[in-house]
Amino acid sequence: MRAAIFRNGEIVVDEMLEPQPRAGQVLVKSLACGICGSDLHALKHAHRMVELAKHFPGRKPMDLSRDVVFGHEFCCEVLDYGPDTARTFKPGAKVCSIPALLTAEGPKGIGYSNDFVGAYAEQMLLSEALLLEVPNGLAAEHAALTEPLAVGVHAVTKANISGGEVPLVIGCGPVGLAVIAALKIRGLHPIIAADYSPARRALAEKLGADVIVDPARTQPYTTWAEHAEMSPEEKAARPPLQALLPALKPALIFECVGVPGLIQQVFEGAPRDARIVVVGVCMETDRSEPMLGIMKELNVQYVLGYTPEEFAYSLRLIAEGQVDAASMVTATVGIDGVARAFADLANPEAHTKIIVEPWR
Repeated sequence: MRAAIFRNGEIVVDEMLEPQPRAGQVLVKSLACGICGSDLHALKHAHRMVELAKHFPGRKPMDLSRDVVFGHEFCCEVLDYGPDTARTFKPGAKVCSIPALLTAEGPKGIGYSNDFVGAYAEQMLLSEALLLEVPNGLAAEHAALTEPLAVGVHAVTKANISGGEVPLVIGCGPVGLAVIAALKIRGLHPIIAADYSPARRALAEKLGADVIVDPARTQPYTTWAEHAEMSPEEKAARPPLQALLPALKPALIFECVGVPGLIQQVFEGAPRDARIVVVGVCMETDRSEPMLGIMKELNVQYVLGYTPEEFAYSLRLIAEGQVDAASMVTATVGIDGVARAFADLANPEAHTKIIVEPWR
């Protein structure tokens, strides 16, 4: 089969052996797979990913001297089954799954593995127990957005919303857009979103942001404060000592960029007692001033991935039309176009989410 392969620090197209399903596994055809920001990071910072893996006992890091096939945001078609399977879905059924295989040694990730290819290949293996059938005739390229939406759903869940917070989303790439969509579903308003890109600001508004900020023109935290002012009744209900503080509702800030310096910027701009959810994946060493966090009593929550329940919920949201996933897709490519797509995604005005269709 053909695949777009990460080899010697580059994406190349080559032939590889078709996978053979083992016990509990399903052979599937990759219909559609999103290019994730994590894939872009892996292309540039693969050695860093390998280095950090040593902090997680039992996790097998990538061997960069061997081939790796990326691709963990996917929708597939069932082809065949391995032994010890219930054959729950008929061949031809469209399915999604969290990007993991259940093995005798425990769960193994798909997409950053030398042993299990991701969905930038024509075929791959999935665990039958993790399959979800795609409902409502949902198009494969839209079902493939289940995974990135689940990241946003998980981030909003981990924020422990109590009600009354005013959210600020920094960065409106795919992750920030997923957070905005999840906040809208939770009914938390107004949602303030900031990004330098006009195209991404427009998408943020389409997916549910109430207030759009261009950081080149306006300080996002100033705009946030304007929309977070307490009502006269809320001001009057505050205890005496709190009345000495700015009369602002609780701040909930989502950092969705993942580049060095962003967390420090958030520390500087955030109001007292803000909750900060770090969703962006920064692959480089960064620094921040702890005293800012101490003096402001900031609460910082890092997040990763999602639960199986959040993944299934995200698929339903897309299938039922509660999230306009289609608006995020800006291009589709075949296997031969993957390397160019990685380069094109560096321009936020050109693309937000490119979908790989390996069968093309």
